[in-house]
Amino acid sequence: MASYQPQTDHEKRKQISIRGIAPVENVVEFKKAFNRHLHYTIVKDRNVATPRDYYLSLAHTVRDYLVGRWIRTQQHYYEKDPKRVYYLSLEFYMGRTLSNTMVNLGIQSACDEALYQIGLDIEELEEIEEDAGLGNGGLGRLAACFLDSMATLGLAAYGYGIRYDYGIFAQRIEDGWQVEEPDEWLRYGNPWEKARPEYVLPVNFYGRTEDTDTGVKWVDTQVVFAMPYDSPIPGYGNNTVNTMRLWSAKAPNSFNLHFFNNGEYINAVCDRNQAENISRVLYPNDNFFSGKELRLKQEYFLVASTLQDILRRFKSSKFGSRDPVRRSFESFPDKVAIQLNDTHPSMAIPELLRIFVDIEGLPWDKAWDITVKTFAYTNHTVLPEALERWPVSMLERILPRHLQIIYLINHNFLQEVRAKYPGDSGKLRRMSIVEEDGEKKINMAFLSIIGSHAVNGVAALHSEIIKKETFHDFYEMFPERFQNKTNGITPRRWLLLCNPGLSDIIAEKIGEGWVTDLYKLRDLKKYAEDENFLRNIIKVKQENKMKLAEYIQEHYKIKVNTSSIFDIQVKRIHEYKRQLLNCFHIITLYNRLKRDPNQAFVPRTIMIGGKAAPGYHMAKLIIKLINSVAKVVNNDPIIGDRLKVVYLENYRVSLAEKIIPAADLSEQISTAGTEASGTGNMKFMLNGALTIGTLDGANVEMREEMGDENIFIFGMKVDEVEELKRSGYHPQDYYESNKSLKQVLDQIRGGFFSPEDPGLFMDIYNSVLYNDRFCLLKDYEDYIRCQDEVSKVFKNPLKWAKMCVLNIASSGKFSSDRTISEYAKDIWGVEPNDIKLPPPHEGLDTMDSKPPQKK
Repeated sequence: MASYQPQTDHEKRKQISIRGIAPVENVVEFKKAFNRHLHYTIVKDRNVATPRDYYLSLAHTVRDYLVGRWIRTQQHYYEKDPKRVYYLSLEFYMGRTLSNTMVNLGIQSACDEALYQIGLDIEELEEIEEDAGLGNGGLGRLAACFLDSMATLGLAAYGYGIRYDYGIFAQRIEDGWQVEEPDEWLRYGNPWEKARPEYVLPVNFYGRTEDTDTGVKWVDTQVVFAMPYDSPIPGYGNNTVNTMRLWSAKAPNSFNLHFFNNGEYINAVCDRNQAENISRVLYPNDNFFSGKELRLKQEYFLVASTLQDILRRFKSSKFGSRDPVRRSFESFPDKVAIQLNDTHPSMAIPELLRIFVDIEGLPWDKAWDITVKTFAYTNHTVLPEALERWPVSMLERILPRHLQIIYLINHNFLQEVRAKYPGDSGKLRRMSIVEEDGEKKINMAFLSIIGSHAVNGVAALHSEIIKKETFHDFYEMFPERFQNKTNGITPRRWLLLCNPGLSDIIAEKIGEGWVTDLYKLRDLKKYAEDENFLRNIIKVKQENKMKLAEYIQEHYKIKVNTSSIFDIQVKRIHEYKRQLLNCFHIITLYNRLKRDPNQAFVPRTIMIGGKAAPGYHMAKLIIKLINSVAKVVNNDPIIGDRLKVVYLENYRVSLAEKIIPAADLSEQISTAGTEASGTGNMKFMLNGALTIGTLDGANVEMREEMGDENIFIFGMKVDEVEELKRSGYHPQDYYESNKSLKQVLDQIRGGFFSPEDPGLFMDIYNSVLYNDRFCLLKDYEDYIRCQDEVSKVFKNPLKWAKMCVLNIASSGKFSSDRTISEYAKDIWGVEPNDIKLPPPHEGLDTMDSKPPQKK
């Protein structure tokens, strides 16, 4: 064995009581399995194992524990034939799998001890794994949390998405600018997936429609094949392992033989590349929708392959049967629930109708009734520019039959509208799926609402906005369809896994039940005055800050003060999320210190991280500004270590797992009414960071849970934003009346932070001074006031720690287990359960069945 020694002593390693001490026999068994895999992993012509060899051996060993449970779970579903839930999403931001799998299977302590005895450091091996970054941000990460909760709650659920060859781009900061590089997450393979070539399915594009004696047919199409890759999704401690199935596009022929025989090799493989481009790369789709042909193909590719798979399973899965036994679709909505994660998979609605009517021969009315009962739609944004609208000309060329079906859906729907609101031509125009202004387009959000039996927002405030404003006409027509399902996060990854020190002291006080019932954290409230407990909270936070400080020193060569406030804003870079307001605060603090270097000042380390969509000019310019400000601040000897600014490069799930446990202050400062929910706010709250934020998204409900005194709220409310814009907003007035703000903007305009190019940031200056769509200048003064209040409270460590404890104790509502339970009961018509499947070596007759826990 090569000497790949741990960098830290075993005594210093994280030893958390909640995972217990591994039985000796388990450690011995694990070592044997690991060594067996290592023997097959090492390339035969070299005798020395590399760190990656060790990682792959560990991954395959852990996967062995999964496979038996995975098979048993699927057998259990075949035998019981429950209603199945299908979660369709263009994004699944899974992050790393190894450590999450060990935690959910309860084998982490055995793995840790076995590897230590071999002479390996499990943390080093975990760092080798590539993030599965198949998502842009919150929407994709939410989907990953939901899969974890569905498995933990024992739901027969499947995640369906696309296996992109390249995930969200890797971000590099070069001279302060974002530079995008390919995310080659599959470069070394993926030990967690299983290719399923036996389930390859055809997907059609282009062609034309033809009227026949048996109805309309879609003919002369081009075919692309969809190859499924299955990944196991283990529940926590219940031996349930669900499936995430991702589709990869494959060409129907390896190459065109005619071209090849004529020596035209490039043309021979050109068709193949064209077909397989569909799953080549994830769109960095940052809340700006622009109709791109490849994006439409990706969306249809996902739904066409998935619906074929769903129908195959529906027909053949009755009580373990493998052959088609269901000939009728009457029971389809009783056995199938399909959730559309935003409008990206909304082509599933016309596709299911096409299958029912054109292929299965159902009458239209029956097909439509089944379709509406089957689908439900989650809306994730109220920003009008983010709503999908496909050009009719593009649909006509790529999906001609689907355009016909959409027209028919729209015709029938407008007949209903006309009957309910006779003479209201304005309402007809506003509610039509087909938008006639300018280029004719199809509004996919309208299609999703009309074709679903349930429509939900993702926070109470967001759900009210879509009812009152975004989709008000539809809410008037279908009030019973509109619901709220406030987002949540999985406590397994976002506390138990990423913050072992905090998990440990919580478990010591209130036990381990919170891992699957986060409401049990309420029991911590009685320790909010316990000084010993508060000091333990402070100690854990300080240890996490020291770990993050080491990471920053190693990767960015910036030495930060671990006694300072770790003030963190990590999320996609977008104007509505207002990283620019945060930047204004940094400059304001800098100016204060320069004016009076001897003033009493609470030190701050301000960290901002996130990726900007490659084509989003303003977002990329904001990144450059933040880095330019950081360069000035961090190199000013007068400032010293009292103020540091760090741009966290290439923000991703595995980096979030390091950052969030170390945060003192979480910045959730979007303009009220623009953030649908947010989930980063919940992760910080659960890990004992205090929030400074507006009353936007889920911040509203967080405040309700923890109380006004435990959160720092500033800025306008939604109705105040609306009133300001109605009455006429003049940002120049705020610029002229606030000296600090004027100085900040003048420095940005005058080239103080870009002396080599004084006009570099004029676009930012002009944007906020003459447009300021997101009201930065209006909220600036109150934001600075609130930040000063943060500094004041931070000077009292025990008061701060008490607020942290009350934040943690109030975060029970924001578990994705709660969110999924509500989806299951209110939308999908299924019940979560506490059934624990027996492990593979025991018979099914030992299964322990208990009723669901009551919250």
